[in-house]
Amino acid sequence: MTAGWTWAYDRYEPEREPLVEALCTVGNGRFATRGSAPECTAGGAHYPGTYLAGCYDRLTSTVTGQQIENEDLVNLPNWTLLRYRCLPDDGPPGDWLTPDSGELRHYDVRLDLRAGVLTRRLFFEDARGRGLRVGHIRVVHMGDPGAAAQCTLFRAYGWRGSVEVQSVLDGDVTNSGVERYRYLDGCHLGGHRTGFDPGGVAWLTCRTVDPGIRIAMAVRTVTRPARPAREAATSAGTVQTYRLPVVPRRSAMVVKTLALRTSMDWPAADPLTAATDLITRAPAFPRMLSAHKAAWQRVWEQGELQVPGEAGRILRLHVFHVLQTLSPYTAELDVGVPARGLHGEAYRGHVFWDELFVLPFLDLHFPEVARALLMYRHRRLPAAREAARIAGHQGAVYPWQSASSGREETQALHLNPRSGRWLADHSSLQRHVGSAVAFNVWRYAQATGDRGFLHSAGAEILLEVARYWAGAAAFDPALQRYRIRGVVGPDEYHDGYPDAAVPGIDDNAYTNATAAWVLARGLDLLGELSEARRSELAEQLSLDDGELARWEDVSRRLHVPFHRGVVSQFEGYGDLEELDWEAYRARYGDIRRLDRILEAEGDTANRYQASKQADTLMLGYLFRPEELYGLFGRLGYALDDEMWRATVAYYLRRTSHGSTLSSLVHGWVLARQKGADAWPYCEEALRADVADVQGGTTGEGIHLGAMAGTIDLVERGITGLETGPEGLRVAPVSLGEIPRFTFTLCCGRHRGVRLRMLPGRLAVRVPASPEGPLAVALPGGRRVTVAPGQERWFRL
Repeated sequence: MTAGWTWAYDRYEPEREPLVEALCTVGNGRFATRGSAPECTAGGAHYPGTYLAGCYDRLTSTVTGQQIENEDLVNLPNWTLLRYRCLPDDGPPGDWLTPDSGELRHYDVRLDLRAGVLTRRLFFEDARGRGLRVGHIRVVHMGDPGAAAQCTLFRAYGWRGSVEVQSVLDGDVTNSGVERYRYLDGCHLGGHRTGFDPGGVAWLTCRTVDPGIRIAMAVRTVTRPARPAREAATSAGTVQTYRLPVVPRRSAMVVKTLALRTSMDWPAADPLTAATDLITRAPAFPRMLSAHKAAWQRVWEQGELQVPGEAGRILRLHVFHVLQTLSPYTAELDVGVPARGLHGEAYRGHVFWDELFVLPFLDLHFPEVARALLMYRHRRLPAAREAARIAGHQGAVYPWQSASSGREETQALHLNPRSGRWLADHSSLQRHVGSAVAFNVWRYAQATGDRGFLHSAGAEILLEVARYWAGAAAFDPALQRYRIRGVVGPDEYHDGYPDAAVPGIDDNAYTNATAAWVLARGLDLLGELSEARRSELAEQLSLDDGELARWEDVSRRLHVPFHRGVVSQFEGYGDLEELDWEAYRARYGDIRRLDRILEAEGDTANRYQASKQADTLMLGYLFRPEELYGLFGRLGYALDDEMWRATVAYYLRRTSHGSTLSSLVHGWVLARQKGADAWPYCEEALRADVADVQGGTTGEGIHLGAMAGTIDLVERGITGLETGPEGLRVAPVSLGEIPRFTFTLCCGRHRGVRLRMLPGRLAVRVPASPEGPLAVALPGGRRVTVAPGQERWFRL
């Protein structure tokens, strides 16, 4: 249930609780805490989790007799745990109360998106009519990257006595939030030490196994009325027990304030000393809450998007989760874009290609954060170079899954929960991730005008990816074209040909077309560099004219297959069997994970023209039609509106949408075609997490790429927006279900530019500043300017 700026759930449903916990996560970009019930430890419907951006740990597990390494985003000690029970004057002590207690009569959860505040309200009543109302307020401070707090209020109804409260700092936690990882070692924390300081402070230190990141948490517990604590240390935590008197019409309060410090922090300091120093200076809860709300207000001013109706409320939730995963603090960190946010343990917290969908929003609103995320890739360029060298090539090949070091973190085996079998995982053959990184570099520079980055770190990334593609492409004399063999495309279902002895498919259209694009942009970039920088890079990378001539040749002669008048997903796709889609839908209902269904039947998706998600159609997401046709024209292929429409229609009928990104891409492509059937795909993308359309996956972590992609669908997709130092370009397409909206953006040196879209009209407001007028290119070749301090309306 949603209303305005509030996301709310008005009843307790255990089967829905993992979804509630994920969607009610609160964070500040440095760390986040799931919206779990404070009363509960992990188990059943509940899974508390606190995750620090970039805090990974590597463990080796034995699976089916094999030694398997995995690097996971670490679940940190649980600072939120608060147990309580009633001690009435006229009866025996009650049981410890939780949402699962039989005495629960009322329960609701409310997430204030404007303020970043999570509130839980519970009411318990026993058989004698004695009631206890409990309210929790939780924040992870947007104004202080190492602070969080939780305030709990108790009020008695119809009885007198005390509430016994245990404020717990629990270090006995593991990574166990994803059922299919249950066979893998999840014990990432060790070396626990605990203690107490004056003023109600408890502290805990521990370290990860490998590489031994030191973690310190200090929690200050304050009660009203003030009462002394009975303090006890456990094997991996602390317990502070209070007895608070309660009477009708008077509340008792417990406030837990957290200070989190680690050995990853700058400047370097002992984490425990830093944490205890911070907790002694932490303000009281009202002041902390006020500062937190003010910080969120500043963030929202930059990230504003206003869309009316239910779509707008969901989009606001999506913006909220992007902002608390990748906040302005992220600009100070060495982290990438975790595919599932800081909201859970699915995908082990790894970085895939999701920045391809996330960075457009950040380019427009928080360019400093976008730049920092690209620097994460640049710092791991040496690892990408080493991966290319091992593969026998020059240049750089980025891993499909990245974490701390930049080495390939894709699992060697994955579990099919439907069959219970462990299968070889070949998804690391998705070499197209390198093109995504290069594309993000180019698009960031085009959107922000940051040529300094493009000519320095950005150039090294883009040129090394181009060099890899030039070497990976092998010339086929029979075709008189270059081919890229043995890869996996974005589809992911097809990791080999039917009955083939080796994995991989050949000439994936998306992979080859984007590789050609990277090579062409690499040549363009070298052409615009200063002579000194070009000479420096040529020396640094050992580039010579002969290699650049190959880049030119490969960029014009990479093979893209076709069949029956459409672009083939890969060579031989059109020869695969057709799937009886209706039969499988009738038999299984939800067939999004068709690959698992087929494998459980002893079959394989490799035999069929059936895709998990948009693959070839991803080209229509990255490139406007005229850009895409130009790219194919450079390759010597004639691609036009008719063939592209036929290609879109062909794959629409053959895609199971096993990824939340799939409906987003299909909706985007159809909206660009002004197709009347675009909205159902856009709507499914909007609802992917809030309705958990993948059937239980959201509870393991939100899908950050899909969330950011829906925002971008409005801001760039519907408007046809492009930004750059020369100004704005708009070429709107009509999507009747979202006819009007407003958002702010950065354009060149102008910050806080506001666009308002109405049916057939556009307003551009430029804040007062010493900058010159903002140029705006409108449909039909019209060019206008908007002066600082001015708002102008235009008919479209």
